[in-house]
Parts: sequence; C-alpha cells; structure tokens
Amino acid sequence: VAFSPDSRLLASTAGDKTIRLWDAATSALRQTLKGHSGYVSLIAFSPNSRLLVSASADKTVRL
Repeated sequence: VAFSPDSRLLASTAGDKTIRLWDAATSALRQTLKGHSGYVSLIAFSPNSRLLVSASADKTVRL
C-alpha cells in the first residue's frame, strides 16, 4: 500500500499481479493497472504524486 504525497490517491497491490488506484477521499476505485507477469512486490509514488513506480517478482520495474 502506498499513499500519494498529495494524499489524493492510494495504491494497493493484489495477488493477481495488478495495482489498484483508489480515490483516498471517496474510497472509489479509479484504475486497475496491469502489466507485470509476477506478483507486485513494491509500489511507490514520486514526490510530486505524478508517477507511480512498481517492482515485480518478474524482475521488471515499471513507471
């Protein structure tokens, strides 16, 4: 789980190899990000909240 520095978004990972972006104010699901072929082991927002980085057991990093 990662909160964006501007407190607008929450990112979460699941066992299905996706990242979900949630609206922190309303708890509404905003987007589901797909692309990793292994479980997502790390997620972090950039300091300006505009980018999200993820690392996976598939040995890839995505922005």
